[in-house]
Amino acid sequence: MADIELPDPIRRFIETTNAGDEDGFVATFTEDAHLDDWGREFHGRSGVRSWSRTDNIGVQAHFDLVAAEPGARAGTYVVTLRVSGNGYNGTGPMTFALHDGRIASLHIG
Repeated sequence: MADIELPDPIRRFIETTNAGDEDGFVATFTEDAHLDDWGREFHGRSGVRSWSRTDNIGVQAHFDLVAAEPGARAGTYVVTLRVSGNGYNGTGPMTFALHDGRIASLHIG
């Protein structure tokens, strides 16, 4: 159960992943987004799309929300997701920073 109501961009991040909607998923991010997956860095929407193809929608990832809470900085959220699919399977935190109704950065790990 989530500790807070999810902001819309994070809710869409989960929903588009679970629906396999790559274009919708990429659209949840800002044009200049930064994604850090355990030290592997991806930049911009093209980077997000590349990551999604190898580590998310491309491996039929499915997210189940475990918890969510405000992060240490304003506009950030720490969301714990249970991930299943044909890639990584497990539970862990993801830290989101939001800007203008989109995900500006995502840190996994």
